[in-house]
Amino acid sequence: MSETLQWLALARGTLDRVAERRKDDAWVEAAWADPRTRVLMIEQGRALVRVESGPALLLLSPSDVPDGDRYLLGVDDDGIAYFAVAVAGPLPVIEGAEKAGIRRVGALLEDLDSGLLTHAVALEHWHATNRFCPRCGGPSELAAAGHVRVCPADGSEQFPRVDPAVIMLVQDDDERILLARGPQWPEDRRSILAGFVEPGESLEQAVAREVREEVGLAVRDVRYLGSQPWPLPQSLMLGFFARAYGDLELRPAPEEILDAAWYTRDELRAAIEAGQIVAPGPLSIAAQLIMRWYGGELPNMPPF
Repeated sequence: MSETLQWLALARGTLDRVAERRKDDAWVEAAWADPRTRVLMIEQGRALVRVESGPALLLLSPSDVPDGDRYLLGVDDDGIAYFAVAVAGPLPVIEGAEKAGIRRVGALLEDLDSGLLTHAVALEHWHATNRFCPRCGGPSELAAAGHVRVCPADGSEQFPRVDPAVIMLVQDDDERILLARGPQWPEDRRSILAGFVEPGESLEQAVAREVREEVGLAVRDVRYLGSQPWPLPQSLMLGFFARAYGDLELRPAPEEILDAAWYTRDELRAAIEAGQIVAPGPLSIAAQLIMRWYGGELPNMPPF
């Protein structure tokens, strides 16, 4: 098996993002005027999705899309440009289409559509929460085809923020996996540990610190396996394996972890089949890390 993760639901974008074209206003306007261009409408993280014959994004011609902030998403191998428009009001009602967000359809869409929706949701959230200049407090303006905000008063540029977070599958020398439950989670939900990277910290240091803080374990052999964007709202999840050593007694931090336990493969399968644990869906990188350890798809895995 490869040393990297094979499939990640939100890391399947297929477009050339044409970053070099974003400040070329003439090129962007020509692309927008091209009747071949396809546009994704987005509103508070949701898009219109055709549900017949499997979910697919409803993509329209520029002339059929209402006004709103416009983001250039990229160009495909045939030279077709793709944009997203953050519509000012509710998404229009279109026969055969439903409103849906990433949690519902992110793992079910084809590669192109998954990449379009992930990119659009991330940009929409960033623009909605960063409309003012952090230097002077004045309103900023969209620039670079939706990938920069510029302050007209002082000329400063702000770029979309991404928060790196490590997510780690911890196992011991007996090949048991550590699963835990957060304070806000349902009683049957379990997952692997995760946390945000702190300033001045490497990813490997963040893995070791988070495991120590959350369950009191020391880890070694920290190994990177893959990453995927998590625009809910603005994280990049970086997946690792790590091996616990020394004292393996779990000491959950009560403000972060309600309970934690070790599972063999047989114990995990039995707990899922008995309904004691709900298997994570394939949308999350956590599920992909667990499946790589488990050796295949988990029992009773939900479709998303």
